[in-house]
Parts: sequence; structure tokens; C-alpha cells
Amino acid sequence: MIKKNLVLDRKNQKPIVFDVFYNTTKTPKPLVVFCHGYKGFKDWGAWDQVAQQFKNADLFFVKFNFSHNGGTVKQPIDFPDLEAFAENNYSKELQDLDDLINFLLSQNNNYLPEIDINNITLIGHSRGGGIATIKASEDSRITKLVTWASVCAFGKRTSTTGDLEKWQIDGVKYVLNGRTKQQMPHNYQFYLDYKTNEERLNIENCCKKIKVPHLIIHAKDDPSVQFEEAINLNKWNPNSNLLKLENSNHVFDGKHPWTQNTLPEALQTVTTFTTNFIKKSGA
Repeated sequence: MIKKNLVLDRKNQKPIVFDVFYNTTKTPKPLVVFCHGYKGFKDWGAWDQVAQQFKNADLFFVKFNFSHNGGTVKQPIDFPDLEAFAENNYSKELQDLDDLINFLLSQNNNYLPEIDINNITLIGHSRGGGIATIKASEDSRITKLVTWASVCAFGKRTSTTGDLEKWQIDGVKYVLNGRTKQQMPHNYQFYLDYKTNEERLNIENCCKKIKVPHLIIHAKDDPSVQFEEAINLNKWNPNSNLLKLENSNHVFDGKHPWTQNTLPEALQTVTTFTTNFIKKSGA
């Protein structure tokens, strides 16, 4: 069963658009929730083909758009709502993830009979890896954590740093999206939210608190998030497993749009290794 563009409505908050991939068996399956990265979205590149493989592994796979990622309910691909993008921040992404998990585990979720509520894995790509790590460190319901090309610190990201005085005066700064050629706005509230919640958003401290099985996957030649960040995550949680990929990049050789029926070799390795890890670890 594949259900695309389901909508979780929330009171006084933007809705969350999500997809579910699973085999209809009425037998509870491990729940896997995937968090996209910065300037990302749930339908980017080959994420649908990746989701299909989790489904084939008899996992209940959910991917979603963060509510302020720039997409909309009617247009969940790319970034038609730059006003929402400008108002995004890490705290909102953590709230989105919490709200989605709460819904998935609730009686309001029609798919609940297909979910093992005691077996929940978070996967995060890039910035989403940081969000997933923080969430796993503070939510006892999470039983496994997987990060793909994850950042190890939010404070050093381009969305958080720069000419702070000019940013404060202007109220907004822009980052070019190389693919869409859009100037992506970041309102100064992004920095204020980070500073206000800096302790909670410390990925190093969160990583040191992780007690559940933790898999780190990163390409050695990643040009966007250096492999050193994966080494740091692994160092901060010595019980974690680190898979180093040779001759690949930040998106494991995927691209958008992805028109092929098969995955690039690196992304196939990532997917296979992850599904095996989820099904074997903690069993």
C-alpha cells in the first residue's frame, strides 16, 4: 500500500504533508520515519524508490515535509511558499516531528494496526540527521536512529552563521538554491530561535545521550557535509556504527528529478544497509 500526500491538520499550525509505504498484512511492523534535509522535501529525487524498498523489507515507512520547508499541501514538491520557508527554524522542525509521531501512534491513525508502536526508527538526511538525533535523545519511544550524511552541529551551518549584524538590521538574508535558482529567505527569527534553544539544539550533547542502536552513514568525499562530521558523531557515541562510502556524494549519487527505476549504487547500499540494520538491531 502506498498513500501519497496525506495531510495532518493541526490547530493554529501549518499542516504536515506525508506519505506512507507498507504491506497490508494487519501485522504490526517496525515504524520508520524519514526526515529530509535543508532545502529538501519528501519527494526529492529517488526518495520514493527508497521508500518502496523499505516497504519491500516489510517496514512501515513514513516520509514527510516539514511544515515550513517551503512546500504546500497542493504543491508539496519544491518551494512555492517562500514566506513559510523564511519562518522555519529548528524548533518548528522538532515540533513537526513530534506531532507526526504522536499522530502515527494514536487511535486517530487508521494505519495503527500495521505499526509496531514499540519499534520506531528515525532516519534523518543532512540537517534532518541533526533533527533526528536530537529527537532520539529526548524521546524514549524512539528505539533506533539512522543518520545519512548528517550534520554534527547547527551552529556552524550557513543558515545560522554569516554577517549577524547585517542580518539583524535587514531582518532577512538569502541563500541561493542552485537547482531552482530561487533566493531562499531566512528571517532573523531563525537565528534568535537557535540562540534561545542552543542547549537543546546541541547535537554533540544529544549524541552522547543516545542509548539506542545508532547507524551513521556518510560518503567520504561528501562536498556539502564533510566526512569529519560523521567521525565526530561516531566519536560522541562510541556504541554507534559508522559506514563510510567511497566515491559518492552528499545525496549518494541521487539527483532531482530521478527518472530511473533503479537506485544509484551508493544509495542502494545505503538503503540495504539501513533496512538490514533496522530489522536486525535490537531484535
